[in-house]
Amino acid sequence: MNPKEMTGLQIMQAFAQGLFPTPGIAKTMPMAPVEVEQGRVVFTATANESHTNPLGGVHGGFAATVLDSVTGCATHTVLAAGEGYGTIDLNIKMCRPIPFNKTLRAEGKVINVSKSLVISEGYIRDENDKIYAFATATNMIIR
Repeated sequence: MNPKEMTGLQIMQAFAQGLFPTPGIAKTMPMAPVEVEQGRVVFTATANESHTNPLGGVHGGFAATVLDSVTGCATHTVLAAGEGYGTIDLNIKMCRPIPFNKTLRAEGKVINVSKSLVISEGYIRDENDKIYAFATATNMIIR
């Protein structure tokens, strides 16, 4: 498999199937893709004590990183072979503290695709659909 010859959807599906090595950020911020389709991804994500802020809670950067990842990976699923992307804007709202050692679902969905930009949204939720954080992102398509 040559990633340069694969569409973004094919690359993301290969990651979800374990055919590519886990990216370093997914080890630092424990997350893994569990669903991948055109314009949408779902990851599991679990904060642990290594993500503690100075006040003893989960640092907001955990949610920011997970949301940047799912909005970006959703974007990746709509790209053609040889195309990449870069986040140019990420707007995050924290709704409640992220708990330690609880597996949450992070979903990213594409809202709009234009010639050079992709706009997406992302949510971090628990098993009861309670929202912990959400984001919108704008990604530039790199050809």
